Amino acid sequence: MDARHHFGATAERVAARFLQKSGYEIVARNVRSRYGELDLVAREGDVLVFCEVKARRSGDPGEAIDAMKQHKLIRLAEMWLQKNNAMADMACRFDAVLMQRKGVLWNIELVRDAFRPGW
Repeated sequence: MDARHHFGATAERVAARFLQKSGYEIVARNVRSRYGELDLVAREGDVLVFCEVKARRSGDPGEAIDAMKQHKLIRLAEMWLQKNNAMADMACRFDAVLMQRKGVLWNIELVRDAFRPGW
């Protein structure tokens, strides 16, 4: 695993622990398809949450979740819901976990309902 992938994998593990401590239940991690990847799928109460994790050493990680990325995440979530019929009727939302590495520490910002699809 190269340094960039190691950084991303570490960030996703830290984000998952952060979400669990915040009351989320992690349902799935790194759901891959030929169209891309859902970083984390979680439940917060009766809401199914698709979480995009963005980590940077510098700069604003939120800038990477542009309209094209949002469209891609919506498509991936729709595909996930088709494969997981038991959760297909749950209310859904998209959260973002924005992370910056400061030495050995992480600055973490949770953006609930970061964007909304036209469902």
